[in-house]
Amino acid sequence: MNKKIFFLYFLFVLLLFFMGIYLNSQSKKASFAFVSPQIKKIYQTSPKETAVVKRVIDGDTIVLSDNRKVRYIGIDSPELHHPTKPIQCFATEAALLNTELVEGKTIVMQKDVSETDKYGRLLRYVWIGDVFVNNYLVEEGFARQETIPPDVAYATLFKESAKKARLQNKGLWSLCN
Repeated sequence: MNKKIFFLYFLFVLLLFFMGIYLNSQSKKASFAFVSPQIKKIYQTSPKETAVVKRVIDGDTIVLSDNRKVRYIGIDSPELHHPTKPIQCFATEAALLNTELVEGKTIVMQKDVSETDKYGRLLRYVWIGDVFVNNYLVEEGFARQETIPPDVAYATLFKESAKKARLQNKGLWSLCN
């Protein structure tokens, strides 16, 4: 009898595990599925570049396999490696999620107006499959919206996602002031 109970328990735990993986993958896929036709048009009509992510620096910056650094446009994650500031609230979590999403994977990058920021990093919107990484980080509360003109193609989407994350008390909105 104990073997049957153990076996049923094991099957139940296994089922929960696979349900969690499935639900997690579905939530990431939803990141771009319900955006407006205008935003889809922006994505479809602008030039894109693929690259492999070598490593993640923090929640909004990555290094590509050719050693170029990329800063995600339109968002700002808490600081993890700032020369004069301590590690900010939720910085480690943002970096870990970014790592899970992109490190070692092929991404699609989309330029807006600016090529680089004042530090020489490429400014890009980043996609992994059908997941819009910039927006996913905002909508899950791992980054804030930060619109810096002239790079404003997805500013409305980021603003809506940030508002939703804040209202739902997600991520940094639940722990950080």
